[in-house]
Amino acid sequence: MHSIKFVLVAGLVGLSAAPAFAEDTMGTMTMMKGGQVTAIMPDGHMGTMMPDAKMSADMMKKAKPIKHCMMMMTDAKGKAYMIDTSTKKAQAECEKMAM
Repeated sequence: MHSIKFVLVAGLVGLSAAPAFAEDTMGTMTMMKGGQVTAIMPDGHMGTMMPDAKMSADMMKKAKPIKHCMMMMTDAKGKAYMIDTSTKKAQAECEKMAM
């Protein structure tokens, strides 16, 4: 159960990671499919899955909506970091990147 919660949280963070990795995909970004779960590990690697209906329902009970733009980046060694976007200036930068 704890691992499912981690996957869900990582999936939500993964939604915000797309802009940070957009340059790697030559500027093309895709949105997640309905029901898709994305996990991001501290070393920067990512994975996705499409859970079955029961697992998806269990995850949604613990899920919280993302209320604002979120950003992540990796350092030279590949370790992933979450960027604080709580200020209005940081939110504007995040939204500009996501457009």
